[in-house]
Amino acid sequence: MYNSKIAGLGFYVPENIVTNDDLSKIMDTNDEWIQERTGIQERRHIIKGQDTTTSMGVKAAKIAIERSGLTSNDIDFIVFATISPDYYFPGPGVALQQQLGMRTIGALDIRNQCSGFVYALSIADQYIKTGMYKNILIVGSEVQSLGLDMTDRGRSVSVIFGDGAGAAVLTREEDLTKGVLSTHLHSEGEHAKELAVLAPGMGGRWVTDILAENNPDDESYFPHMNGQFVFKNAVVRFSEVINEGLQANNLQVSDIDMLIPHQANLRISQFIQKKFGLTDDQVFNNIQKYGNTTAASIPIALTDAWEQGKIKSGDTVVLAAFGSGFTWASAIIKW
Repeated sequence: MYNSKIAGLGFYVPENIVTNDDLSKIMDTNDEWIQERTGIQERRHIIKGQDTTTSMGVKAAKIAIERSGLTSNDIDFIVFATISPDYYFPGPGVALQQQLGMRTIGALDIRNQCSGFVYALSIADQYIKTGMYKNILIVGSEVQSLGLDMTDRGRSVSVIFGDGAGAAVLTREEDLTKGVLSTHLHSEGEHAKELAVLAPGMGGRWVTDILAENNPDDESYFPHMNGQFVFKNAVVRFSEVINEGLQANNLQVSDIDMLIPHQANLRISQFIQKKFGLTDDQVFNNIQKYGNTTAASIPIALTDAWEQGKIKSGDTVVLAAFGSGFTWASAIIKW
């Protein structure tokens, strides 16, 4: 038996910085309104034609692979998490495999929204634990800016999201007291429509139907979010899944050296921090700079924290996410 451990991390965000003041020029909003509700000051949006979900994933992956001390040829499997693929199908995993010049290894695409990276980590962890694969690349990458309603109608959602990618290389760890100790995954489809893009696909309503209607008032292909309902569920599920991970490993809240929550809303992170009695040094947030990058959120934040020296060998690191689906998940890692 093996554990898996993170051997390399990397992230990439587009150069194009979009501030709250920039958004106030195209919709009825302002910096104070956005920061008060989300904590976000700026985010990154791609410049169309320069970056894609795959190309950003490739850039993040190259950094992670180099830092792991491995090469692309050493990778045995790919897990790519995104809700914004370059194409409706195929998924970006195969494009990443090709662009990194890898062998004809397997590439698995998953879409678990904001929980995507923790789901991907869990999948990779199980493959390594069973001995099926030795080195696995996991990627979370999102281009969301091109699919947002950048008008007054969509402002409550569109100010939140940003583009970017994060990646990690998982490899074998023979010391079972180190590495990924456990992962915990949940879903509750009852509330799927509370945070969703309803088209194409809703009840057989496909792209051709939307084009045929040519209805400028159709909001079904833009993200919809019942913000208060999502917030209330998020704070409950975050707490539950963090406690679940701690209990599974006989750990206490005081054992947490670093909590990396999904960067959904700074107010959610602050609520959880206060509820668990954690200090500012025990929780890492960078949503202020990058917004909510969905599946890329946790690997970007994890890499950022590690690069700043906030995560050290021997630390107990907790990853926790909640998002559309609803899905939620956590991972307990001994660094």
